[in-house]
Amino acid sequence: MKRTIGFIGLGVMGKPMSRNLVRAGYRLVVHNRSREPVKELVEVGAEEAFSAKEVASRSELIITMLPDSPDVELVALGEEGLIGGVSEGDIYIDMSTIAPPVAVEVAEAMAEKGVRCLDAPVSGGDVGAQEGTLSIMVGGDKDLFNEVRPIFEVLGKTITLCGPNGAGQTVKACNQIQVALNLIGMAEALVLGAKAGVDPAVVVKVLSGGFAQSRVMDVRGPRIIKRIFEPGFKSRLHYKDLNIIHEAARAYGLSLPASALAHELFGAMQAQGWGDLDHSAVLRVIELLAGVEVRTAEE
Repeated sequence: MKRTIGFIGLGVMGKPMSRNLVRAGYRLVVHNRSREPVKELVEVGAEEAFSAKEVASRSELIITMLPDSPDVELVALGEEGLIGGVSEGDIYIDMSTIAPPVAVEVAEAMAEKGVRCLDAPVSGGDVGAQEGTLSIMVGGDKDLFNEVRPIFEVLGKTITLCGPNGAGQTVKACNQIQVALNLIGMAEALVLGAKAGVDPAVVVKVLSGGFAQSRVMDVRGPRIIKRIFEPGFKSRLHYKDLNIIHEAARAYGLSLPASALAHELFGAMQAQGWGDLDHSAVLRVIELLAGVEVRTAEE
């Protein structure tokens, strides 16, 4: 018999992930700060809860998909948090992207209640969440990882145990470095082409067929040249991830110069009020610096 799963955080990523779990036949208890996504999930078979504590008391396995470290700390360890409703033997999987030390702190606090924990941040954006093709980076115990793997397989295709608690978050930070730099590289290539009068659709076509090809180019390239910046992943969340990377680099005594540049460019997005645009809208910062807009010949 399949476990009852509690799911907290029904945003751009969490809502389609929850829907996929319902479709896979899991009984799902859901909670979210805003009501509308809860109603949508209830319509397809999920059950509603009104606090994190209630979710924990009605579930055997809990998943959270939240914006940042303080959100996870509050939901997991706060006064009305999961820790007040969990039972010995429960499992807690945090699939948010947060600071590795916070993942370890939460796992240690939950262990005192007899709850086993995994940190399992994801990559793949809204499309991966909808299609169940996310890359999932997991930190925690190997036996627990194998035990819950069937649940991960509903949500993703590339599922990797990275090490102990916190390791999943560390690998996600590495992922976010690469994605940010790919987005910036694509933006600079398109701006250069636009300044020289080359149709950006041609630039994307040529680069997608050569050594410059990337998943970022494949998924965001066709959208960016049509100036579609509705969020698959909001830039303010990627900026938050770059803050985590910045703090990790400082903690380890590392110099990550390209990541520092990415941090500044994504910070400029926030200053412009573009925090709720897709992270590919970093193009607009490069455009401002160059005094040109990337537009296809079709427009």
